[in-house]
Amino acid sequence: MSQSPVRDFVRHHYRHFNAAALVRAAEDYEKHLAAGGRMMVTLAGAMSTAELGLSLAEMIRRDLVHAISCTGANLEEDVFNLVAHDHYVMVPNYRDLTPEQERALLDRHLNRVTDTCIPEEEAMRRIERAVLEEWQAADAKGERLFPHEFMYRILLSGKLDSQFQIDPRDSWLMAAAEKNLPMVVPGWEDATLGNMYAGHVMKGNIRNVHTVRTGIEYMTRLADWYRETSASHSIGFFQIGGGIAGDFPICVVPMLYQDMGIHDIPFWGYFCQISDSTTSYGSYSGAVPNEKITWGKLDVPTPKHIIESDATLVAPLIFAYLLGW
Repeated sequence: MSQSPVRDFVRHHYRHFNAAALVRAAEDYEKHLAAGGRMMVTLAGAMSTAELGLSLAEMIRRDLVHAISCTGANLEEDVFNLVAHDHYVMVPNYRDLTPEQERALLDRHLNRVTDTCIPEEEAMRRIERAVLEEWQAADAKGERLFPHEFMYRILLSGKLDSQFQIDPRDSWLMAAAEKNLPMVVPGWEDATLGNMYAGHVMKGNIRNVHTVRTGIEYMTRLADWYRETSASHSIGFFQIGGGIAGDFPICVVPMLYQDMGIHDIPFWGYFCQISDSTTSYGSYSGAVPNEKITWGKLDVPTPKHIIESDATLVAPLIFAYLLGW
């Protein structure tokens, strides 16, 4: 008898439509890894504020995820939750809020993400103070690091340990830091910490604007990782949501093939996207996987899946399936 209640439930009840797509995607993810493959997971939206770390952290620890691409928001919001969880304010009736009530939240320094308000002082400013020390120390030494490398350094230093308000094993970024997981954070500049960094550069608190490395350097780092890893392992692509977190890294294959002229570079070996976007208005995030064949990202035999549903529901379920929970 199976020892995985989630897997048994899913296999018995999820037989058609998006439910069946979920099962097929999970099964092919498992087959891809069983054949020696590696997997990149991309995080869009507010997955960290949705506390995806409750399942994603264990996926990382068990070597079921081998690289991450995420927005700057997801990078920082996992740490915000780690140190300020008890100060978050839930607003279950967020659909009923008037503009005046929204302004009242701002006046309380509460920034709303759907039904969850992130506290500015306890979360954002607390992490700003910690990371500013690292930015300035690196700036003074002429050292340059990627956004995620600064966060890894802070988490592994132990300087935040006394401030943790959740079990650090439920932080996906802590799990990634402990493994030094390869990561790219495209478009980091539009995140809260990216805005704060720009402000400190403008104030003169940081002299070299390039102390934090960003976009093009991330792409070249990703290209090196893809070439090295794909030489012996097929690499899959598990995309949660749309936007730059997925659009940026998936382009590394056509970039290497078309722009670098490396014609033996393998296509992505598995693809799945969880999204509720549609193609009605030319949405790239909602494009069916076959469109990616025309851009040199996927090949004809690549396993391709799209689950048109809520990622906060689907991703933890697939992860629980893969973890045998």
